Amino acid sequence: MEMTVVVAIVALLAVFGLPAIRAFVNSLESKGPAEAMIDAALSSARAIALKEQRYAGIRFQKAYDSKGPLEAAQYMIFIVYDYDKTTLANGFRAVEGIQPIKLPEAVGAIDLMVRTNHGTHWTAAEDTGDRPITVNDLDDTNPANLVDGKNIYITDTTSFSLIFSPSGKLVIHDVRVRNKDGVYQPDNSNPNTAKHSMDDIFNSPVNIRDNKIGMFVQDDYAEFGLGAESSRNNFVIYDKAKFNPMNNIQRYDYLHSLVAVYINPYAGTIINR
Repeated sequence: MEMTVVVAIVALLAVFGLPAIRAFVNSLESKGPAEAMIDAALSSARAIALKEQRYAGIRFQKAYDSKGPLEAAQYMIFIVYDYDKTTLANGFRAVEGIQPIKLPEAVGAIDLMVRTNHGTHWTAAEDTGDRPITVNDLDDTNPANLVDGKNIYITDTTSFSLIFSPSGKLVIHDVRVRNKDGVYQPDNSNPNTAKHSMDDIFNSPVNIRDNKIGMFVQDDYAEFGLGAESSRNNFVIYDKAKFNPMNNIQRYDYLHSLVAVYINPYAGTIINR
């Protein structure tokens, strides 16, 4: 009888303790640990810029996911300026030999700015024009916001870069990430064309989806919200569990209630406020 009572009590304690355990696990993936990860990545990116004596930084971007940007994991990718390989005046590529760093699942980073040009012509991706995100941009039910059923403004605002100059100072610099082969919208499906890229970081939607090459869509697709833009010096970190199920008005109010994360331009570290 005593053993039965003890087992019952232990079972009850376990059941009542589950919410606390879940809260503890979620706390491990909160804003604090994410900021620590970002701080460390910024220090590494700054060191790369100083060592290589060229512009370098980190790119925040969601991995390509057929379910869309809300469900996709977000990463930090180390990038470096390289005209010779990208063939772009503002072209950056992934730093070879350094794997992207995945942000904690519970949070994401957003810069609250979106592109103004969503054209399909190749010149559209060259346009760096942008504006602050609006309430309507965050509406997943508005067909004008969707391409292939995915909100292009969510893709856009979760894709941004922080760039250091060769002297190690955080600067505002035009950025357009591309594969290391310098190929515009590569497609490896046809062996008879020269539009091939084996870049395993930045590539095209078709290569990522169908040819299993690459993780992140490069900045050649303005219609998806991915093209040239200025680097940033601040962003916000949001709770995905709160943000994802919200409607557009709730999302807008929530994002603008968050405290912006700023970077010390000389030290390259997050400024504690």
